[in-house]
Amino acid sequence: MFSTKGRYALRVMIDLAQQQSDSYIPLKDIANRQNISKKYLEAIVKTLVQGGLVAGMSGKGGGYKLTKKPDEYSVGEIIELMEGSLAPVACLDACAKECERKDICNTLPIWTEFYMLEKDFFYGKKLSDLLK
Repeated sequence: MFSTKGRYALRVMIDLAQQQSDSYIPLKDIANRQNISKKYLEAIVKTLVQGGLVAGMSGKGGGYKLTKKPDEYSVGEIIELMEGSLAPVACLDACAKECERKDICNTLPIWTEFYMLEKDFFYGKKLSDLLK
């Protein structure tokens, strides 16, 4: 299950892409359009900036904008930045040490298949696909 952070981050990214602007978009405008607390969005966009998905600028004319074109973002990268690994079990996480039960685990094939379906699905979708 995905948290509100992941879901709202996706909404912020879609909102920025819909503006089709090279200008910085004020966070209060995004918060109003998306009906999300500006304070909560501040934490979300901070992570998006740290992850390099959006650029931020303070002061007059400040706000946030995408760092790439919408078709250059995968939904998977946005979700993983906010939620962490999509791996359904710890042993499939990229940072996990090799499981000692790997060779005898009867459930590993089903988890691996699910993980690949999930990754292929989310990384196969682009931000631009959600702009309809």
